[in-house]
Amino acid sequence: MSFTAAEIAKHLQGEVRGDASIVLKGFAPADRAQPGDLTFAENDTYFARAETSAASAILVSGDFSSKLKTIIRVVNARVAFAKVLPLFFPEPTFAAGIHSTAIVAPSAQVDATAHIGPYCVIGEGVRIGARTVLQGGNHVGAASQLGEDNNFFPNVTIYSRTQIGSRVRIHSGTVIGSDGFGYVFDEGAHRKVPQIGNVIIGDDVEIGANVTVDRGALGPTVIGKGTKIDNLVQIAHNVSIGEHSLLVAQVGVAGSCKLGNYVILGGQVGIAGHLKIGNRVTVAAQAGVMHDIKDGEKWIGSPAQPDRQGKRQMVAVHQLPALLRRVREIEKKLGLSTDERSQDKL
Repeated sequence: MSFTAAEIAKHLQGEVRGDASIVLKGFAPADRAQPGDLTFAENDTYFARAETSAASAILVSGDFSSKLKTIIRVVNARVAFAKVLPLFFPEPTFAAGIHSTAIVAPSAQVDATAHIGPYCVIGEGVRIGARTVLQGGNHVGAASQLGEDNNFFPNVTIYSRTQIGSRVRIHSGTVIGSDGFGYVFDEGAHRKVPQIGNVIIGDDVEIGANVTVDRGALGPTVIGKGTKIDNLVQIAHNVSIGEHSLLVAQVGVAGSCKLGNYVILGGQVGIAGHLKIGNRVTVAAQAGVMHDIKDGEKWIGSPAQPDRQGKRQMVAVHQLPALLRRVREIEKKLGLSTDERSQDKL
């Protein structure tokens, strides 16, 4: 698809500096851009590369100007980047209807505008809203409710009684509503505790590939609206995640944790069970959280601790080799023998 610089600026609520009538046919990074492409720059280094590239126009924020390129100036270049990409690379559309290989229970209610792809299985009492897409090989368990404009990629599995809002995207291989990991030790064996809860997912959630979200043991596991979950994340039973939170790849959240709104968990963060993580908390990658965290705090390390305390300890650890050398020098000056030093250690 092609757009003039003026049309793109209008879409982004920006302004054009240069030739507003220039036609743009694609979007590319500066090192791969061709004539007719739009590229973007959010700092001086990227702008210098963009200006010497083959791109015809540059999307910027800030006071950049160029005699070589048409400039589209916006408030935030990265936000504008996210908004303009769908113009050049629209998502595929799916025709309404149910594929001949799909199996749909008689009591299921599928909106006429929904797309049910090949080899999908829709259980009894399921309700699927308008324009929702099941691309293929999807299983939706009995009594589940799916809202409008959802997009489930191939081989997503939804267990029974799951409730999913609208505009939710779930990527391939993800399982929603599997049994929580609940057992009690009884007479030398691990007895399974039946998991009879469900999963509730709010509007505008996106869940990556190969994520597992366990059903609650009694009540629901909840993912709040606007939350985004990366690939390979494990959400255990009865976890409650607030709104607009970010969980990066390989995060693990143990059972019955409560996460607030706007929480950010870096890659491979682990949260121990039954903890409360406040609003706008950030936990750095690979941290192991063993305690509740109050609103607005940043934690790092394993076991995790407030970032300032953790950074001081990291600095101290890096200073240990030099400190040990100084101690050895002092011991040598004091005439302490190796045996005396060893005895002191005991």
